[in-house]
Amino acid sequence: MMNPSVKIFSGTGSQKLAEKIAQRFGTPLGKINIQKFSDGEFQPIFLESIRGDYVFLIQSTHTTSDNLMELLLMIDAAKRASAYKIVAVMPYYGYARQDRKDKPRVAIGSKLVATLLQAAGANRVITMDLHAPQIQAFFEIPVDHLDSSAIFIPYIEQLKLQNLCFAAPDVGSTNRVREVASYFNAEMVICDKHRKRANEIASMVVIGDVIGKDIVLIDDICDTGGTLAKSAALLMEKGARSVRAFCTHPVLSGKAYENIDNSVLDELVVCDTIPPKQESKKIKVISVADLFAIAIRNAYENKSITSLFVHSQLRGRG
Repeated sequence: MMNPSVKIFSGTGSQKLAEKIAQRFGTPLGKINIQKFSDGEFQPIFLESIRGDYVFLIQSTHTTSDNLMELLLMIDAAKRASAYKIVAVMPYYGYARQDRKDKPRVAIGSKLVATLLQAAGANRVITMDLHAPQIQAFFEIPVDHLDSSAIFIPYIEQLKLQNLCFAAPDVGSTNRVREVASYFNAEMVICDKHRKRANEIASMVVIGDVIGKDIVLIDDICDTGGTLAKSAALLMEKGARSVRAFCTHPVLSGKAYENIDNSVLDELVVCDTIPPKQESKKIKVISVADLFAIAIRNAYENKSITSLFVHSQLRGRG
């Protein structure tokens, strides 16, 4: 059998990022039409043959339900068009925060999404910074879980901060932050928070010494910006010299832009896994296009993606 060709297509939710990824990969973005009907339904139609091709479908599932359903329909259409392999490239995996049954009578949304993707016909998933890495275990197909540290670390290095210290904005982020702190051989502190309800913080304390430190907060999602703003204010109150934050997925809902702009943060650095809704004087966007282009090429060529992770860089320094 001849090697299958690579075809990269985009859903409506990730058009600009998909264009960058296809350009970095070295192929034009495939032609697809997402027909939309007056009642809200939509129907993807591939405008070129994909029979026997290795098809990569790029779609983040922010504004979750429509983008997810669109991706599922794209997968189904590719399967029925006799694609050789179908890879769902999801820079942002929606419903990832629903990863366990933490109270009675709730759904586990991230498991349901995994089931739907497989039922639709996906052969593989490429994603980035899942809210909980164990979500990979919800799949019976390969999952390439990329790490934004590969993008954030070079940016932090060029800042040349004098007294670098990393902070986890909650206990759930400690493993992610500890790995980056280890790379820099730097200290780490934790902002331990207690919530009354979703998106509302009741109390927060800092575990560790931050006096005179240049703090780098690291998290996977910035939603309303409330946690980051409160964490930054508390760190400055405890004696930090500066505070900046790095978050992979800029959900930025509600009053997020107002919260960030009015915060004591020097800057918030995010990835373009979700397209920004507006500009902000404090928010800087770094593209993940190169990282995903490499991951797509390695998946196609059956090569390892280990070199894209911070732990491999740590081994190289050791």
